[in-house]
Amino acid sequence: MPVRHFLDGTELTHDDLVALVARAAQMKSHPLDARPLAGRSVALVFERPSTRTRLSFEAGVFELGGHPMVLKAGELQVSRGESLRDTAMVLSRHVAAIGIRTGPHADVVELSLHSEVPVINMLTADHHPVQVLADLLTLREAFGRVEGLKLAYVGDGNNVARSLALVGSRAGLEVAIASPQGYQLEPGLPATLTDDPAEAVAGAHAVYADVWVSMSDDAASADQRRRDLAPYRVDDALLDKAAPGAIALHCLPAHPGEEISADVLYGPRQRIWDQAENRRHAQKALVERLLQG
Repeated sequence: MPVRHFLDGTELTHDDLVALVARAAQMKSHPLDARPLAGRSVALVFERPSTRTRLSFEAGVFELGGHPMVLKAGELQVSRGESLRDTAMVLSRHVAAIGIRTGPHADVVELSLHSEVPVINMLTADHHPVQVLADLLTLREAFGRVEGLKLAYVGDGNNVARSLALVGSRAGLEVAIASPQGYQLEPGLPATLTDDPAEAVAGAHAVYADVWVSMSDDAASADQRRRDLAPYRVDDALLDKAAPGAIALHCLPAHPGEEISADVLYGPRQRIWDQAENRRHAQKALVERLLQG
């Protein structure tokens, strides 16, 4: 089926995701073989700070033969009141695709409604689906498959956790999410929700951490969040409760000693730095797929 945009990840079917991850693995082995963006540009709109997203998209667009047109907060007239509708209509006349990293998810949806080219959600407060594509590739590399694996996310029920539930489960993962009361995701997601980290990681092939204080959280609540989430640290003791050979994952940036121990972050039981690299390869496969759609 044609796929026009990538907003929360559920635009792709199970078969789409399997094929996309396989294609990403091919692109990782032969990074310069596919050039669907030759002579074309991609607009990358960053209204939120970024390291991995900017690096991976900018390098990936270049490897696909295109020009990454990076637009930071304040560099578009939308910062002075121009509508997202008008912005989408103008960008569509110049670029082959639009990526946007912003706060309100409704802004990405609004942009997509008026864009004549594919729109990619590079992060919103509610969803981070491009991250999960990299996670799926990392799991495939580590275990030879995605289907039938269990992934346990431990910590704040945030945009990454929600995307793991929505996209990961669609790809064939069993997803369990452990968060304290007040930090849990909404019921009804395709994941097991619990407040017990040990329950979540039991039998898990991968244990996933994310920051306790995100860029959208106010400074006044930071200390309280650290206290509430302290029992949810991913360390060797928690990994020992998972399946034999379990790996640690983290979408980064990390704060060693908070959500993950330094021993795990830099140790032999993690695939975190592979995961960071795999953002580029998975996103290249996504861009190619959207252009075909």
